[in-house]
Amino acid sequence: MTGGGRDGRSIFVTAQDGLRLHVQEYGSRTAPGVPVVCLPGLTRTVSDFDALAPALVNDMTVKRRVIAIDSRGRGQSDYDSNPDNYNLAVELADVATVLTALGVRPAVFVGSSRGGLLTMLMGVAHPTAIAGVVLHDIGPVIELKGLVRLKSYVGKLPTPRSFADGAEILRRLFAAQFPLVTAEGWLAAAHRTWLMKDDVLTPTYDVRLARTLADIDVERPLPPLWNEFDSLVRVPMLVIRGANSDILSAATVEAMAAHHPGMQSIEVPDQGHVPALAGDLIATVAQFVAACDGAASHQ
Repeated sequence: MTGGGRDGRSIFVTAQDGLRLHVQEYGSRTAPGVPVVCLPGLTRTVSDFDALAPALVNDMTVKRRVIAIDSRGRGQSDYDSNPDNYNLAVELADVATVLTALGVRPAVFVGSSRGGLLTMLMGVAHPTAIAGVVLHDIGPVIELKGLVRLKSYVGKLPTPRSFADGAEILRRLFAAQFPLVTAEGWLAAAHRTWLMKDDVLTPTYDVRLARTLADIDVERPLPPLWNEFDSLVRVPMLVIRGANSDILSAATVEAMAAHHPGMQSIEVPDQGHVPALAGDLIATVAQFVAACDGAASHQ
């Protein structure tokens, strides 16, 4: 075990095939509030929850435990020697292994993009593990336009000469979806996207993750996950959509609300896929999670 930032601790759990998975754990394992499990997007890491996790742990109303999981091939988790294992079935098994190893009782899942797909799959495979759900710019219908955009850059980013250069690369790629991000914001994003290794900036994920998008074809839409989504209708749900998102459409959010009448949703202006978990959005998520404490006690 090693130390982590913002009150978090880095711990490692061995997956079913021996690969080491990194988990950032916040708060006490005996905290009374419903725990929270944070699952990042395709190429993202636990750093996406650096602001949200401490805010949830230190909520004035009730203390709670938060864990964020680096999927295999991302962040501080081991890279898989077989990139074919970068698939949702293996990653779902990894999440279940972590929850068992760490003794996480029913939790609120904050699923960001691909993490939200894993959360919907959890609803089918491990329904009793879920006390509430935050779907972060993801739903049962994924827009092809956004997937094609992801395919265009995942594993293909140029190697920046410096973090400032990396910030400019990200600004060029994403400014259309995130017009209000400052120079400091792009620089912070660069530090989440690359790390310095042997004097070279290297992505914080295995570039072979690009294989997961290899079969994306603009002529062939993905099958929707309505059955998986419907497995979550019994639990409280908050859906966050970036107003500029090309992955989750407003029409899909409307359809999700029809399937889940109690669902809450929020649209974040001037942000795309995925809105930053910062500022007012943290307060919204914290309020939702606190409401799940009462719901869980009645299950």
